Amino acid sequence: MHELSVCEALLAQVRATANANQAGGVGRVTVRLGPLSGVEPELLTQAFSIARNGPLTTEASLHIEPQPIRIHCRDCGNENEATANRLLCRACGSFRVNLISGDELLLARVELHGVNRHPID
Repeated sequence: MHELSVCEALLAQVRATANANQAGGVGRVTVRLGPLSGVEPELLTQAFSIARNGPLTTEASLHIEPQPIRIHCRDCGNENEATANRLLCRACGSFRVNLISGDELLLARVELHGVNRHPID
């Protein structure tokens, strides 16, 4: 399952962020996931529970924010939501559309624990 390699790359970014901020650990990891990303949410969740076993992320949890498929019609200029198997403009029925969102897998937020910051004098 390629979701495991996706999680390993995701957690590498998370650990780099935690290290850069001198965090003691990571809590909640939030990703935005579109239905056209090629990643299955259930498999991503399962893979995350395996991949998180490493420095700083052993206690991390994954939160997925599903993203809608949004299109922009090149014929009438309308912007609306669509479904994966029907990328048509709802206003005029055109198939000449640009994808605005729905194919993303983005690291949105990382909850850091035990951040050691020194006050600025």
